Amino acid sequence: MKDLVLIEGLHVDAVIGVYDWEKEILQNLVFDLEMAHDNRPAAATDDLSKTLDYEAISSFIKQYCLENTFELIETLAERLCAKLMDVFEFESILMTLRKPGAVSAARSVGVKIYRTR
Repeated sequence: MKDLVLIEGLHVDAVIGVYDWEKEILQNLVFDLEMAHDNRPAAATDDLSKTLDYEAISSFIKQYCLENTFELIETLAERLCAKLMDVFEFESILMTLRKPGAVSAARSVGVKIYRTR
């Protein structure tokens, strides 16, 4: 059985885009994450150190986006998933990354990627 730790609708400002004007501004990105992790040890002990700390993960994502710039959301998603898996040591991740407003006729555009060890 796989348990999932969720982070939904995490809004992060980032410099991202292929156009010159995009490289000069912060744009809002929205992240949804599902991370596979055995929650039984945390549930048995009520110990935060035995689970995935969603505040720490959210802060990591925000800091990563502040410190890095990318042209493609595909690149950001791929590299961020790899970093998150290394730092927080979970088994797999399903990440949806949206860029609202990128296409005027759409509420949002984005990518969804699944990575596992």
